[in-house]
Amino acid sequence: MDTKAKRILVVDDEVDVTELVAYQLRAKGFQVETLNDPNSSIGVARTFLPDLVILDVMMPDLNGMQICRMLRADPKLKKVPVIFLTAKAEESDRIQGLETGADDYVCKPFSTKELVLRVQSILRRLAEGAPPEPKMLQVGQIALDVDRHAATVAGQAIDLTATEFKLLRLLIERRGRVQTREHLLINVWNYETEIETRTVDTHVRRLREKLGAEADWIETIRGVGYRIAERKVSACVS
Repeated sequence: MDTKAKRILVVDDEVDVTELVAYQLRAKGFQVETLNDPNSSIGVARTFLPDLVILDVMMPDLNGMQICRMLRADPKLKKVPVIFLTAKAEESDRIQGLETGADDYVCKPFSTKELVLRVQSILRRLAEGAPPEPKMLQVGQIALDVDRHAATVAGQAIDLTATEFKLLRLLIERRGRVQTREHLLINVWNYETEIETRTVDTHVRRLREKLGAEADWIETIRGVGYRIAERKVSACVS
């Protein structure tokens, strides 16, 4: 993989960390920009246009998860892969980080060599190209024709709005994985400032009504968000 043209932005409030990571990345031929002030990260990212961002999670004023959400909401930066660096190693912390939109999660203390390998692995996958998007998605009796933007339940067409279709598609594509309301706001509504989390609940309720007998595929995870079940449940909870 040709790394010389690849730009890496490293954001961590600890100077020692950014210097060490930058040294290792530059030794592999990457162009590296480092920041110790998280407040300037989005502005710098818009100018530097990195191919990958390494973010510390626990920083003053603006933490890594907040920055990641801002990246995902920016049209120019939303597809840039993100690796989190953090001292928080609990499974729940890793899940939260990945659901926020991170591509990888490295716990402190970490091996800089391992971090570089993870950077190279993510960029290699991007260079090889994403697999073709499925033309049809199905769970139970629910079927989505992605190309035609059409949905059916038990072979009968149902009328979904563009937002409902996008919401259902995302849930099916990530079947079995809990999608937080915040994550749905970012990926379905592009985190528009006027949108509130209860909007997600309203759309899910309407979507369930249209799915009829197949509505039970959408599970509510109380206090967190929603997911498509691995198998159909007996009842759904609003």
